[in-house]
Amino acid sequence: MIRLGTSRPLWSIPAAGVVFLFATPAQAHLNATGLGPVYDGLIHFLTSPEDLAAVLALALLSGLRGADYGRRALFTVPAAWLLGGLLGLLASSANSPAVLSAAWLLVLGGLVALDARLSLRVTTALAGLLGLYHGYFNGAGLGESATAAEVLIGLVSAIFVLTAISAACVVRLQAPWSRVAVRVVGSWIAASGVLMLAWALRAV
Repeated sequence: MIRLGTSRPLWSIPAAGVVFLFATPAQAHLNATGLGPVYDGLIHFLTSPEDLAAVLALALLSGLRGADYGRRALFTVPAAWLLGGLLGLLASSANSPAVLSAAWLLVLGGLVALDARLSLRVTTALAGLLGLYHGYFNGAGLGESATAAEVLIGLVSAIFVLTAISAACVVRLQAPWSRVAVRVVGSWIAASGVLMLAWALRAV
């Protein structure tokens, strides 16, 4: 004999049947959901060291200077990157010169390592130039793909998230040793730029 107090309600059986009958199909792949190109843009950014390290360096530099700098970088870099990408879509295929990509890492990483006290206007200009430069070559590399704009959206979204997280973490740092640790990361980025520059000049 089944006790009513411990058994499931009788209406649960037909309810479960209705759920199964009218369930919508599940999409296991991003291409089926329309997120494939967006995901491609996000992965492209995360697997492009010259782009990733440059954005990280700018976010660290902004965070070291304070919340106002961080907020300015948060919106300037993605917006400039998107604008540069759209301009790049109109251009013929082009590749970013390795020397200039290395120079960005060297300059931005060096500024972080030096804890350079740049003005808000100069930092904003750097953020805009960085976004336009890298965005242009990202857009030019996409060619005339039908999903190029969606790829750019995914790429810019990844930049926004990385900048927000990195700058916010640095802004909160108060202990002197923690700020020194951020400057060490900047020195590593600058060193990466030196290695890239040496490699690019060696290939010339």
